[in-house]
Amino acid sequence: WHYGALTDIYWYGDGSTYPEYMWKANVEVSRYSKGNTVLHSFFDSKYLIPGLRVSAAVSYFGNNTYSFYGFNGASSKYVPEIDMITDDGLGFYLMKRDIFRIMTCLQGNFGESKWGWAGGITYWNMKTGHARNKGLTDGTTSLYDLYVDNGVIPAAEKDGGQHLEFKAGVVYDSRDHENNPTRGANLEVYAFGSPDIISKHDNNYLKIAAHWKQFFPIVQDRLTFGYHLAYQGLVAGKAPYYLLQSIQSLNMKQINTEGLGSTCTVRGTTSNRLMGNSYAWSNFELRWSFAKFRWINQNWTLATNPFFDAGMIVKPYDIDEQIAAQSNVSGKLPGTDYDLKDLLYTGNAERLHM
Repeated sequence: WHYGALTDIYWYGDGSTYPEYMWKANVEVSRYSKGNTVLHSFFDSKYLIPGLRVSAAVSYFGNNTYSFYGFNGASSKYVPEIDMITDDGLGFYLMKRDIFRIMTCLQGNFGESKWGWAGGITYWNMKTGHARNKGLTDGTTSLYDLYVDNGVIPAAEKDGGQHLEFKAGVVYDSRDHENNPTRGANLEVYAFGSPDIISKHDNNYLKIAAHWKQFFPIVQDRLTFGYHLAYQGLVAGKAPYYLLQSIQSLNMKQINTEGLGSTCTVRGTTSNRLMGNSYAWSNFELRWSFAKFRWINQNWTLATNPFFDAGMIVKPYDIDEQIAAQSNVSGKLPGTDYDLKDLLYTGNAERLHM
């Protein structure tokens, strides 16, 4: 069960900026019956400070049964039968992960042009460990445990860490609307990284991200084709394993954007199934607004959007350690006929996932 409360608040002032809001706020307080917790607040405005867009979020995500499918996509074997909690314990692809995060971002334009700049700081406090659930015990073997015991996850990183992450970049935006655009393009290119000045686990890293989105009207205000090409990759250093799945963005659309996999990146794939140093992915969709009307003094739209997504890991993470760990283990996963060697590394090359 998932229970709690959430709200999205949009303020349009006198309506002269509609459909662009003066400011937006989002708050969620919720909990799952398995013990997981979401506490999230977000604020975004282009008008709070003249000439600047201000975005900020404070979030806590407590997850006792977070999904962890290993590194490097096809190099890690996935077996649906052990991806669950049963009377025998199992929960092989589960771990514990808690996040406390504070995000800030400022954006501004270069004069009256469609080009702009962006910069921000994010504080991460991550705590990771063995999954916690009444159906699991400390003796239950998980992929996380195998990675820790065999050095695939470094000992300094196994319990998590704290990081200050800085980002800066440029933006181009010619879309007619930011939300549900029907024409125009949007480019975001930015670098982000951390000097690891808090935990000091030798996790200094620098990454770069690039996003290109373009929209074409097929039927005016009714049918739009849009596509998104994206890349996020390691340039220098070594990022900790628990930040690999973080997909950076300048304007927050989801309370926690992770991948590759699931709703934020490659829809139709398992959440966080693909974890590596660098990713490339694409999204294509038709947006059909088949009914628009006013009701209770509000604008309403009924719409559907068939899509096609694809993505893959283009730079692996610690693949040599993953291969070496395979030679250190023997036997089978308790309660199953699956060899631990095969679960650690398949030998398969990464491929395009759709």
